[in-house]
Amino acid sequence: MDQNAEILKNAISGSLRIIEQDREKEIISRRFGLNGTKETLEQIGEMLSITRERVRQLEKAILIRLQISAEENQIPELAAAEKILIRNLTETGRVSRLSDLADKIYGRTTTASERTGIYFIATFSKSLTVVEENDRYNAAIGIADYGDSHALKGRVDEIVKIIKENKAPLTIDELDNKLNYEHPDHIKAVASISKLLATLNGLWGLAKWPAVNPKNIRDKIFVILEAKHEPMHFSDIANEIKESSFKRKNVTIQAIHNELIKDPRFVLIGRGIYALSNWGYKKGTISEIIKAVLEKADGPLTREEIVKQVLHARKVKETTILLNLQNKQLFKKVDKNSYTLA
Repeated sequence: MDQNAEILKNAISGSLRIIEQDREKEIISRRFGLNGTKETLEQIGEMLSITRERVRQLEKAILIRLQISAEENQIPELAAAEKILIRNLTETGRVSRLSDLADKIYGRTTTASERTGIYFIATFSKSLTVVEENDRYNAAIGIADYGDSHALKGRVDEIVKIIKENKAPLTIDELDNKLNYEHPDHIKAVASISKLLATLNGLWGLAKWPAVNPKNIRDKIFVILEAKHEPMHFSDIANEIKESSFKRKNVTIQAIHNELIKDPRFVLIGRGIYALSNWGYKKGTISEIIKAVLEKADGPLTREEIVKQVLHARKVKETTILLNLQNKQLFKKVDKNSYTLA
């Protein structure tokens, strides 16, 4: 077994030894999921034939007893475990989402019981503070000197507020310019506690924003094109999605093509090549694009000027533009090299 894992296991065992009654050990083990699955107050109450409220009271009393024992150094195995946790928290900005901290300590993706074991130790350690998981926050652990649970939540809420007010995703460096932290990585550690935020490609935004948390194929296409900042063929978009860090990326080229056709955010500007409409591209045939160019002009335009402006809106061959320009029902030749609307 890895040394860190052994130290943490010993700290958990040493802490449980403080609890004398088997029923109380059972309650703590089941509430924290130390032996596998974390259980609710109701589940434990049904198993022990006591009320939910009684389970809650017993849990609180046990944790208070453990806190006192920790303060009086009655759990000798705890000091080494605290040292591991504090060292790793110092490297990540004095606070960390529980899953990130556990994976860092173990050097791999951890199991639920390994994560809850760390959380259990931090719950009664005088050197550590915990943020309980709920709808707004992920379970997290911080160094006690950095602030209690309320203070940590306040830091998280401040970052959420700044992003909301900005109304668009921000990079960590941009957040750093608006906040007062020792290092940008500390902002990242605090932001990761929030369930209201998501991050993608170095950007942090609200979890409901497709730019940082795309949930369907169309949103993923949009993110890919935004990141590339240039038109792409639909097959290249499919490949980019497959190689991305998206949670679900097994998509077919046909599915990509179908979504590109249906969504007004995407404009076909060449054979299989798509761009974003917010880049200034508009839907329409080459003749319609030429017509729009001439309507915008104060007077006739040269063949070269028309070709130049159309190529800004479409990726096609010059000959295709010139061929469409010969449509006498739409365009009139003013002189040898200039055209206007018919």
